Amino acid sequence: MTASHPAADGRLEARPGTDPPGPPLPPGTTALDLGGQAEALVAVPPGPPGPRPLLVFCHGAGGTAAQSLAAVGDVATARGVAVLATTSAAGTWDLLAGGLGRDVAVLDAALDQVAAGLAVTRTALGGFSDGGSYALSLGLANGGLFEALLAFSPGFVAPPGRVGRPRVWIAHGTHDRVLPVARCGRRVAQSLAAAGYDVDYDEFDGGHVVTPDLVTAALDTWLGPPG
Repeated sequence: MTASHPAADGRLEARPGTDPPGPPLPPGTTALDLGGQAEALVAVPPGPPGPRPLLVFCHGAGGTAAQSLAAVGDVATARGVAVLATTSAAGTWDLLAGGLGRDVAVLDAALDQVAAGLAVTRTALGGFSDGGSYALSLGLANGGLFEALLAFSPGFVAPPGRVGRPRVWIAHGTHDRVLPVARCGRRVAQSLAAAGYDVDYDEFDGGHVVTPDLVTAALDTWLGPPG
């Protein structure tokens, strides 16, 4: 992992593309070797190597990369989408735990490794709960990398900067008792729409959850319906 990456501005330098220089990542789940205690997993759909979309997904507070893959991996890989997930260094993401830095550097190093072995056509950043807030905040600062931001039950948005105009999809349950919809998802969606972003907001009858139907809706918004 590149220890010298300043990361405090939230800027990601890795740029996955369609012509990776290294051997292809195999189908299935691979643990990336980033050194130290950093943890990152990448799930590659079955089939021969070929260009595919990449979804980077951030877990909720207290979660892990494995939980991110459990939440979205099956639906995404069945759709032909690769998924990259990292584990936050602390109990939640650095933006919420003292300031951007360590987690940004880990994510950048993970993206760099994925770029070496996976042909990527387009990239989105998503997350659940604290991870949803993180995806929105970090994603707005990296619109040159992420064309879409997919936030499940986010609490807030606090970008360190704004680059480009990524499309935004937000889903929030009307019975969410962890992050109430009125002051969280609904408010975030309204503020981003008012700032001129293309926002799709899905308010559903449910709690603080990620369901396969919601993952499908997020992917449809990003990639268009399958067919």
